[in-house]
Amino acid sequence: MATLPNPLPALATDPSGRSAGLRLPPGKLVDTTIDGTWHEPLLWYADEPASPTAWADLLPVRRTAGLHPLLVHGGHRKEWPGEWDLSPDSVSYPGDHDAEDVLAESWERLTEDEEWPGLAPAPESSADPDKEAAEVASILTDEGSWMHGARLALVPARRSADIPAAIGWTGPVNHEDDVARLCAVLRSWEDRFGIRVVALTFDQLVVSVAAPPTTRAEAEAVAAEHLAFCPDNLHQGRHTTLPAYAAHQVLGQPAWTFWWD
Repeated sequence: MATLPNPLPALATDPSGRSAGLRLPPGKLVDTTIDGTWHEPLLWYADEPASPTAWADLLPVRRTAGLHPLLVHGGHRKEWPGEWDLSPDSVSYPGDHDAEDVLAESWERLTEDEEWPGLAPAPESSADPDKEAAEVASILTDEGSWMHGARLALVPARRSADIPAAIGWTGPVNHEDDVARLCAVLRSWEDRFGIRVVALTFDQLVVSVAAPPTTRAEAEAVAAEHLAFCPDNLHQGRHTTLPAYAAHQVLGQPAWTFWWD
């Protein structure tokens, strides 16, 4: 796998990013990991809360500089990315893993006697994933949202689904110690449902969904994938059965949120 150029080091001498066509607010680069200082910045994030249009305003930089916009939040631990247990050295490449294999292995560990039902079909949709993601990001930054006060971040990654792996995010470590395996699933959801990784906290992930399931059967098939991807969503959530979870958290929902204990 060829390594992508990382434009973030240039922000050390050009904080506004003007040389790359950016106009960034004051912020900081993060190169702190659980194993010490990484050889290059993993992400940049702003010092102040993001405006409702901040994510959408920086979307073009994905094409011009290979940087993906992201919202980050201190979460209940009030820890920002410089304090997260980032571990890029323990992450493989998402493209080396098969999404269905990852989910099937997890399903078998969790359900024992139940046969893995297979991947859910992709709904037909003409929705624009980036437009839907911008709308979700705007809602997340609104006053009253649980993520109000979130800050804008930029991550060098091949695609939105790879963001957690690109920074060595360890939010799901109690379920999966190589987040690239989960990013393989995110890639599959990106292809089938038009998801975008919109926000991260220390242990939570929010994705927008441009083409969510529109029938109960489709939603229950996706709910099975959610269980294998993030068991705590059901085991420690309000809706602990697949039908209930599918009806309330998947069916027609424009965003999916995941939390690992």
